[in-house]
Amino acid sequence: MADTETKIDLIWEVEEIAKLIGRSPRQTFHMLQKGELPAKKVGGRWVAERNTLLAFFLETAA
Repeated sequence: MADTETKIDLIWEVEEIAKLIGRSPRQTFHMLQKGELPAKKVGGRWVAERNTLLAFFLETAA
């Protein structure tokens, strides 16, 4: 049986997202609030998928 399970690497909380994108937590929070980052609010906490977030920045840099 083939392994079709996909591993999703989630980043929880503004501080962790900020570390990944190289911004301050305050800058990141404002970007999240304005919908400028591919992330969602789940149960009052921000969450982003690592690969989606990285791909977003690679696309905007091109």
